[in-house]
Amino acid sequence: MKQLFDAKLKRNVACKLKKFRKLHSDSNAPPKLPDCEYTSNSYQGPAYENVQKIRNGNVIASYNQYYRKPLLLHEGKMQWLFDHQGKRYLDMFGGICTVSVGHCHPTVTAAAEKQIRSLWHSANVYQHPKLYEYAEALASTLPDPLKVVYLVNSGSEANDLALFLARLHTKNLDIISFQNCYHGMSSFMMGVTSLPPYRYNTPIPSNIHHAVNPDVYQGLWGGSRCRDSLVQTTRKCDCCADNCLASEMYYKQFADIFKYSLPLGHLAALIVEPIQGVGGAVQFPKGFLKKAFDLVRENGGVCIADEVQTGFGRTGDHFWGFEMHDIKPDIVTMAKGIANGFPMAAVVTTPEVAKSLTGATLAHFNTFGGNALACSVAHSVLQVIEEENMQANSKLVGSYLIQELAKLRDEFECVGDVRGKGLMIGVELVQDKVTKQPLVGDDFFDIWENCRDMGLLIGRGGLKGNVLRFKPPMCVTLEDARFSVDVLRRALSEHYH
Repeated sequence: MKQLFDAKLKRNVACKLKKFRKLHSDSNAPPKLPDCEYTSNSYQGPAYENVQKIRNGNVIASYNQYYRKPLLLHEGKMQWLFDHQGKRYLDMFGGICTVSVGHCHPTVTAAAEKQIRSLWHSANVYQHPKLYEYAEALASTLPDPLKVVYLVNSGSEANDLALFLARLHTKNLDIISFQNCYHGMSSFMMGVTSLPPYRYNTPIPSNIHHAVNPDVYQGLWGGSRCRDSLVQTTRKCDCCADNCLASEMYYKQFADIFKYSLPLGHLAALIVEPIQGVGGAVQFPKGFLKKAFDLVRENGGVCIADEVQTGFGRTGDHFWGFEMHDIKPDIVTMAKGIANGFPMAAVVTTPEVAKSLTGATLAHFNTFGGNALACSVAHSVLQVIEEENMQANSKLVGSYLIQELAKLRDEFECVGDVRGKGLMIGVELVQDKVTKQPLVGDDFFDIWENCRDMGLLIGRGGLKGNVLRFKPPMCVTLEDARFSVDVLRRALSEHYH
């Protein structure tokens, strides 16, 4: 299942990129959407104005909408989305990093259609084969002893259960996450999340600590040799290949929590995203998490990898994001791309940790987790990723995309940083490269919405919402990546020249 990229495969990627660049030199022509053989069906729903009226009167306002004039999407096919007027868009955000193998992928759609005709749902007080077939297939993608699967419905729910497991197993209470992290918006996970736009002024659980975020672009330390990425920050550093000085400095900050804020030797868990997602595709310095995991375990805690956005081959080099850090967690959580947008999530852990959940009088119960329909869809997603080499495609297209986006940093003062791996990329827009103050307000929205007008959908994230997030379905092509860069270049040029 895992596609480990040896030297031969890396040379193959480099060769394909060289040929593609040779065929497609930079052009001043207006960006043109890549061809698409699919034609959308005509829209049959309520008028756009009626949808807005319903939204204002019957839908809670916290459902925040992208763009000044929200899109009314009607249909999706692979990397394409169509609005109510039939306009086609290249989806480079994948439903918030959720559509992993393509909108309405035929194999996934067929699996759903087949299952829906036989059995939709059977609570897990009964057995049905789809749960066990999928659990075995999912566990096979993870290293030993991560083999015990618990299926739930969302990333928030998975992270909530993972931390509950950690407290039961360690019999400790304190939890550490990182500043700028996002782990969900349930009442408990809101306390673990450390991004003010996703926090409400309500009581949060106690015993939660937010460690300094080891951000090598905006943080105190870090520079041109610190990230596991094809593109580094422009800030110089004295690090060498096998010793990241920024990693050491951020580790000292992390260790201070153990020195000053925790009962000695009594930590429950560290939860971490291998690359921060909602926070703006922030990458940690090399070697940092390995040292952090060691310290957590020395103090009685377990280590949780939140793979909700980084998992299933998206980062290219590895199937799971934690592998890029040369670490092995005790618990892994996953959602979003696990079922290509179908409500599904999972917690995978070791047999030892899993035993901690057997203490209730009856059982730990989840009504919809592991239902037959969700398991069939998720199993087909694993098959598509392998059969269509989507991890390899993430490596190929992502390598081209991030290197071409980096050229924009050289061309425009407002492009402060480009970072990421595979098809998980962030472009941080700033007022200028010296102060690194975020580009916000109309300056950001004019650029972002101009991209939309040209047929390109990109996400946004970061503390101030000034990071463009590229996290498309893993079926995107080199032509799609080139179009994305051309559109963003034109949007930046039209705004600043």
